[in-house]
Amino acid sequence: MAELTRATPEMAAEYIRWFVNRRAYTRQSDTTNPGTGRHDYYRPRKRGEAAELTAWDIQRHLNGDVTIGLYAINPRTQRVKWMAIDADYRRALEDLLKLQYELAQDGIQAALEQSRRGGHLWIFFEKPVLARHARIYVRHLAGSLSVQLKGADQADGIELFPKQDSLDAGQFGNAIRGPLGIHRADGRRYWFYGAAYELAPQMEYLRGFRRVTESRLKDLIANLPDEPAPESRSQSAAAWTGTASFQILEHIDVRRRAGRNWVAQCPSCAAAGRDHGKDNLAVSVAEPWKYCCWAGCTKEQIRAALGCPIPATVHTS
Repeated sequence: MAELTRATPEMAAEYIRWFVNRRAYTRQSDTTNPGTGRHDYYRPRKRGEAAELTAWDIQRHLNGDVTIGLYAINPRTQRVKWMAIDADYRRALEDLLKLQYELAQDGIQAALEQSRRGGHLWIFFEKPVLARHARIYVRHLAGSLSVQLKGADQADGIELFPKQDSLDAGQFGNAIRGPLGIHRADGRRYWFYGAAYELAPQMEYLRGFRRVTESRLKDLIANLPDEPAPESRSQSAAAWTGTASFQILEHIDVRRRAGRNWVAQCPSCAAAGRDHGKDNLAVSVAEPWKYCCWAGCTKEQIRAALGCPIPATVHTS
């Protein structure tokens, strides 16, 4: 059935209050990348400079004229307005529904959005909260339900947005497709479950969601360590990455499997304008904490490019 509602400036303003935490953004290409078969995302530019997201861009996104990707963390505050859980594997919806139910037991409403291969589960905050606090809570919740995070010894699993606890100035993290936009690959709009598949009732549905307060989030993580205990990983695995919590597969898009390795674009090469073939990074399938760049980038350079620098080792005498 044809959509009856066109986005209004008021809808765009409301969307910005809910989802836009910084003006940097990405846009999905209208054409297929012949090398990858994907409609890639890119940072739009205006007069040679990175473009900033406007209310008009949001209105066009809601009307399906363009598709934007949103960054979660504002690097000035290290805070987020939302937390998104992305799942796109065989049991994705089963795991997302399990998480949605357990969130409800904690008094948290979470909105389940359709996607091409699974779904996205969104948690909204009354006011921006520290990204680190939001990630601590969701990681522990997933662990308590045995819901696998992508990167912990396997390629399938949920991905958390943001993927970082914090960002340095000038860094962006990982963008996720903005809700209610049309995916350029198939021309479909992926709606939130729970409301009629039309723009006005979808906005009304989101408007009625109870937002999580910062005080409630702090209560939920009060007795939790910063990271859940690592599962099925040895001390040598932690030594490879410099921290027991870092998972390279949480931060990259795997292109394909080649023998015993996952193949992806090297973040350090990409930041330097190299690796146009997006295949310089190799990640061990069996031991995904082990990874290397065939062009010679160091782990320090790769981690820095991802906004997750390896912590400096403190020596005591």
